[in-house]
Amino acid sequence: MQQSEFLFIHPLLGPDDAWAGYHAEFPPERAANSEILSACCSHPLLTEFDLRHPWFIPAMPEASHNAAVNSRLINVFAAGSARPKDSEALSEFEEHLRQLRCKTGITVRPEDKLPATGTWDYLLISASHARSLPPYTLLGMASRTTVLITSVHSHADHTWGQANACSLSTGEYLLARNTQGKKADTTRLKLLEMLGLLAEDADTGALEAIFRQEAKLSYSLLRLVNSAAIAPRTPITCFAQAINLLGRRQLQRWLQLLVYADPNNGQQPNPLLQKAAARGRLLELLAPTIAGQSADEIGDTAFMIGVFSLLDTLLNMSMSEILQQLPLPEIVHKALAEHEGPLGELLRAIGSAEGGDLKFAHGQLEKLNIDGTLFLNAQLTALSWAAKIRPSQD
Repeated sequence: MQQSEFLFIHPLLGPDDAWAGYHAEFPPERAANSEILSACCSHPLLTEFDLRHPWFIPAMPEASHNAAVNSRLINVFAAGSARPKDSEALSEFEEHLRQLRCKTGITVRPEDKLPATGTWDYLLISASHARSLPPYTLLGMASRTTVLITSVHSHADHTWGQANACSLSTGEYLLARNTQGKKADTTRLKLLEMLGLLAEDADTGALEAIFRQEAKLSYSLLRLVNSAAIAPRTPITCFAQAINLLGRRQLQRWLQLLVYADPNNGQQPNPLLQKAAARGRLLELLAPTIAGQSADEIGDTAFMIGVFSLLDTLLNMSMSEILQQLPLPEIVHKALAEHEGPLGELLRAIGSAEGGDLKFAHGQLEKLNIDGTLFLNAQLTALSWAAKIRPSQD
């Protein structure tokens, strides 16, 4: 079994529900790995992300010096949790950062006293802790400190955070089906029909017929394929052109993601779109390591599993209901329905990490014999690709 340490990277959501930063953390009760953290801080792919977005990383004096001089990297200290032998080194590191006028953050627990506003640039606080504070506490804190709310497991917590000056949020709640949400509209149900046709390798004419029936689909598809993730030299203006320029294999991927796009002309960001894209790409990159097949043989299947794994959340339907409508390969069906097989186990690990259960995710990745450096590179590759999927605005 491969022994390794894993750094998990989570996109952060801003007030408009778009990606606005990233939070890197090690599993609890595991020793932080300075080599993995240094590799992340100096990774060449960081330049491909939006330079305005902050990266929150564990404060480690022994990690790369990039963490001290890169203005996007926010060193996060843990209030009152340092072991005695680490306290002096961390205090010196904090003082060094303050002398350099680097931005810093602190994570507080319920047993910790809240710092005075302005003492730290960022305050990281869990949703349950934040909601236990006296009214207006965070509103006062936010006058001089940016508040990042973590462990946001419900839509109610997310709504509360937005109303109480929390500028950034983790996205665990995206995995929860919104019981107050509407059932899938006819456009998305029509798209499910088209995905079924794709799974059966239907001809182009049958696909075009669906687009003629649903103008919203055609509009949304063209916005998506003209996004920064593809950035074609000549704008794609029709379905036939999309097939000619992208090829059927690539177009199928964009049709899989299209179900997550806002059917109302793209005016409302849907964070599930980028999450599904990142999941699909991450499974695609890791699949050859665990499945014993080449990327060409297993890549498309793994991508489909990752993208389709959030359909139950999006459509407010059970996964069993959805799978009844899609004639998918057995390997895909088993991975989505029961998390069976290596790809199903990998999907469970990724879903657990996104939901905040890093301890389980760590053990599952070790069980699959995935190396920590490989996982870091795959995460950054998947996230940088998904971050570019921003349908153009009119």
